[in-house]
Amino acid sequence: MFYYVLSVFFFSTILAEDIITNYHEAVGIHEALRIKTAEESMDFDGARIIGGSASSLGAHPYMGGLVVLLTNGQQSVCGSTLISNTRLVTAAHCWRDQTTSARQFTVVLASVRLFSGGVRIVTTRVILHPFYNTQNYNYDVAVITINHVAYTSNIQALRLATGSATYVNNWPTAVGFGMTSDAQVGVPTDTVLRQVNLQVITNAACRNYYGWNIVLDSTLCTDGGRGTGICGGDSGGPLVLNIIGFGNTLIGISSFGSIRGCQVGAPSGFVRVALVNSWIRQQM
Repeated sequence: MFYYVLSVFFFSTILAEDIITNYHEAVGIHEALRIKTAEESMDFDGARIIGGSASSLGAHPYMGGLVVLLTNGQQSVCGSTLISNTRLVTAAHCWRDQTTSARQFTVVLASVRLFSGGVRIVTTRVILHPFYNTQNYNYDVAVITINHVAYTSNIQALRLATGSATYVNNWPTAVGFGMTSDAQVGVPTDTVLRQVNLQVITNAACRNYYGWNIVLDSTLCTDGGRGTGICGGDSGGPLVLNIIGFGNTLIGISSFGSIRGCQVGAPSGFVRVALVNSWIRQQM
């Protein structure tokens, strides 16, 4: 999901990788230009996320693309999840990372394209988690407020996870507009919303890669085996699990990946929604 500035440190005997803290400069701005250029090209038929498949309209009616207008006038991209008629959740670093801040979001609903089509809502009403840390992306969650949007077959809110389940060994689905490979350059023809199933791993296994400074109890990680995971441009998007008795549930918010790239076998990191559920609801 991300291209990173290398920074390593030792924690006990573990050599842990740092994560990028300048998302917009390193990833988002480039992704915005690439996706926009691809959508404007004549040959348009495809996808994103690493190792997954293209998504059809209505398959993920809770998905909200984010076109991010930065304070420097440039555009970046992220994802978000609709949780009510007036609220969405995303990654806090989509609004403010360590070096760059946003001025406004354009929320894109009911579309598999990011820069065209769908229901498009401009907002500047964004609240970041009070414990959000731009240096390590702890509590990397924000709530977006929009004007009331009506539910349709292509626009639906998603249930927030609750409780203490870890979801280890479950296979939720990540959704996003991001890159499809580390080697992807130029303008691809496969640029629409994409989905991939990822296996949840223990936080202990995830800490073997990133260390205790990055992986908190409020973090959820998925296995990077088989070259699958989130990639550049997927930040803030949903990780969804179909839970028996409850249906589709938001269990994670896309946050970080390996400094070495998207296809190196390292875990993908998400905000664990159940542990920030109460704070999210306080903003509704």
